Amino acid sequence: MSGCGTDTGTGTGCENSEPFALRSIDDSMWPEFEVGAVIIIDPGGVLKDGVYIVADHDNEPIFRQLVIHEGKRYLKPVNDLYPTLELQDDAKIHGVVIQKYHERKRTHYDR
Repeated sequence: MSGCGTDTGTGTGCENSEPFALRSIDDSMWPEFEVGAVIIIDPGGVLKDGVYIVADHDNEPIFRQLVIHEGKRYLKPVNDLYPTLELQDDAKIHGVVIQKYHERKRTHYDR
């Protein structure tokens, strides 16, 4: 698993990068994240089971929940209509979701 730099096992390796925002464009993370919700990603966020992340899968960025089970890492959607994907060891991790905004509502996530 890699990010901006070398993964130390505690973060994405992007600890010196600035947080950035993206917009959720599909219903794969519904109902936790509505279509159109703005998510704030911390490139230096700690990777642990249950956090929401943005990572590359098949050379495309994907927004999912990180699930760590029996030594393997998975990208799990909240919406069961979408498949859970295995996160490859060499996948680029862009960061951990720390906040969402939708229709004037803000939610913070544990880092």
